[in-house]
Amino acid sequence: MGIKKYTAYTPSRRNMSGSDFAEVTKKSPEKSLLASKKKYAGRNNQGKITVRHHGGGNRQKYRVIDFRRLKDGVPAKVIGIEYDPNRTANIALICYADGEKAYILAPQGLTDGMTVMNGPKAEVRVGNCLPLSEIPVGTLVHNIELYPGKGGQLARSAGNSAQLMAKENGYATLRLPSGEMRMVPLVCRATIGVVGNIDHNLINYGKAGRVRHMGIRPHVRGSVMNPNDHPHGGGEGKAPVGRPGPSTPWGKPALGYKTRKKKASDKLIVRRRNGRAIK
Repeated sequence: MGIKKYTAYTPSRRNMSGSDFAEVTKKSPEKSLLASKKKYAGRNNQGKITVRHHGGGNRQKYRVIDFRRLKDGVPAKVIGIEYDPNRTANIALICYADGEKAYILAPQGLTDGMTVMNGPKAEVRVGNCLPLSEIPVGTLVHNIELYPGKGGQLARSAGNSAQLMAKENGYATLRLPSGEMRMVPLVCRATIGVVGNIDHNLINYGKAGRVRHMGIRPHVRGSVMNPNDHPHGGGEGKAPVGRPGPSTPWGKPALGYKTRKKKASDKLIVRRRNGRAIK
């Protein structure tokens, strides 16, 4: 994928950029794999806002992605690479030998006409899904399961991958995109390769309207609010926070405050992304 620039015929167009969609080969989605997607605008069942800055946006249909890849031993041919409005990565439409169609995340290097396969007997090749026990150490993988059969949960966004570092005592040690070292059961599955659309993070939206199209509403700084709206608000001119540390709108610590509780899965984390080992 490449990044295309636009002719600067307005101020907002001057620095705007976007994807050239070079990887995309199929324009229209597979209707049998579409699902309706309701908008909630960050509101719960009482109509109260529980997540701020959500709302608006273009209408979207959800593409049903096969994150589990449980159809073993049946080769599938790649029909086309598609754009997915629900994620940063592109998706690939595959058709199994028995006629069943499915969407998978499109890794870098996967093109039309290639064959992918799932299961422990599949080759270690881009797009194939295998148990971690069958993948050589050092391989880059994505769409990694945390619990056997649940489906991939790790390394699913554009350009991401994890590296298989070691295998011992029934667990595989993975280096995740954040730098965290984590153990995952060897029976869990992962897909070979790096998620495609790697230049996605280089896109410059150029104007506020493009972000509104994505369903994101404006985010206002607390320091420019009134003191009854935010703990950072008030004061003459540009005033500092006026507290021992930055706070959320509800007075809770923010920006660096650790919120993770003690969890049973802590024992599977070898090293946190900040470089500290788990004791």
